[in-house]
Amino acid sequence: MTPILDSRKLLAFATLSRLGSFTLAAHELHLTQSAVSHAIKSLEQELACRLFDRLGRRAILTPAGRQLLEHAQKIIAEMQSARNGLATFGK
Repeated sequence: MTPILDSRKLLAFATLSRLGSFTLAAHELHLTQSAVSHAIKSLEQELACRLFDRLGRRAILTPAGRQLLEHAQKIIAEMQSARNGLATFGK
């Protein structure tokens, strides 16, 4: 069975996609730049494809990255919806 994608790596991926900067993504996620870089590198290794082109300090999505972003945004939205839906049970 193929392993599922890690939600923390997907969040790092989606944040980096939106901001285009490892530094800004790390700041927003309250992680180190190294942690974000490691998450992206690990995700690229798991998927066996490059998700970003690194141009100086900028990270730009590759075609594979754009395809993954479509899925990642849906997955993250569903995870947020599940948390919001279950919040009432914790009160």
